[in-house]
Amino acid sequence: MRISLRLILIASVAACAPIVPEMLPVIPTVEAPAPAAPGTPAPAPSPVPAPPAPVVVDQAGFDGWKQGFLTRHGGARRADYERELAGLTPDASVIRLDRNQPEFSRPAGAYVQSAASATRIAQGRARTDRVPWEVVQRFGVPTEILVSIWGNESAFGAVQGDYDVIRSLATLAWDGRRRDWAEGELKNALDIVVDGRRDRAGLKGSWAGAMGQTQFMPDAYLRLGVDQSGDGKVDIWGSDADALASAANLLARAGWKPGQTWGYEVILPAGFNYAEAEGPRHTWREWSRRGVTLARDGAPNAAEALEEAVILLPQGARGPAFLALPNHFVIRRYNNSVSYALAIGLTADGIAGRPGLVATWPDDAPLSRDQRIGAQAALTRLGFDTQGVDGVVGANTRAALRRWQIANGRLADGYLTADLADELIRLAG
Repeated sequence: MRISLRLILIASVAACAPIVPEMLPVIPTVEAPAPAAPGTPAPAPSPVPAPPAPVVVDQAGFDGWKQGFLTRHGGARRADYERELAGLTPDASVIRLDRNQPEFSRPAGAYVQSAASATRIAQGRARTDRVPWEVVQRFGVPTEILVSIWGNESAFGAVQGDYDVIRSLATLAWDGRRRDWAEGELKNALDIVVDGRRDRAGLKGSWAGAMGQTQFMPDAYLRLGVDQSGDGKVDIWGSDADALASAANLLARAGWKPGQTWGYEVILPAGFNYAEAEGPRHTWREWSRRGVTLARDGAPNAAEALEEAVILLPQGARGPAFLALPNHFVIRRYNNSVSYALAIGLTADGIAGRPGLVATWPDDAPLSRDQRIGAQAALTRLGFDTQGVDGVVGANTRAALRRWQIANGRLADGYLTADLADELIRLAG
């Protein structure tokens, strides 16, 4: 039991994506194809995904990138940066993990049910007293949200990642998918070491460069880290109080609204226009007028009812639907993934003793990297530009898919299933 649980915890930290300093475009996540007409043959099963292509490590190319980085960002600290980067080699495992983040490759239900498990919720309840009350009072972020983030990011500090943060960020920058972001974070990580805030050997984290018990990126650590323990340093690795206060500060600065929850499960009326999912924002009065009801009856509280909210369909028309309030999008300042934010919110609900979901998650197959890249390339060739072909089904891909669905008379909820990916690839030739 101990071994299997640790493997689960390691997987959860390996899945951690970076904390983003600014809100990225927020759009939909998922869909399921409409039921086939009676008598229609069942679709052929999706092929077993091929193993990921090996990552070729080009040391000469990496060294060339490194010199370019030092020229662009070194400035007066070039010699210090050069010393810390000396002898560095790229880490192929970082590139493989970056191309297969489970928040973006697994169906939302599979991700959420794993992250917001009964075990995680029970562990969280047992740790609510570890959140300093003065942190909750100062920042206005509920204990259950902070504990949920703590548990999902590092299994309550037990598994923080043992990657060399500087090497990981240098690898991501060299690989180039998110070069500007990675170079900025690498510079921040180097500054942490050069300024003596943390020694190089102790600067460990996830494959994506996220650090400590609440998995802060270097930029967030420098801007938002809090010395809650009062010992003169921000120790998000060894101090529960510092880690939790830093997370609360991030959420508060991102606009957390005290006295409001993150969202509610809802029931959509017959004939609902699914193209509006993750689109227009309306107050509860307007959504209610359109026939939307809370899954467990009742209504949002008075403050929540005045907020403009978005309908989420994280796994399409067949899956649960949610009314996302502003605090949902604040959580996405931590990790801009619908699945991640739902996992944090639902785990927090469980810790606070609120009932679980009414609807069930569809058992959809995960998308292989070939399917994700192929679908992006196919949509672009068909005239629905995804703004890049990188294998990450994000906001631009979902928006492009929704446009294709509308143009072809499909259910327009922007959800890419394995079957739909295969269909798009065939259509594009």
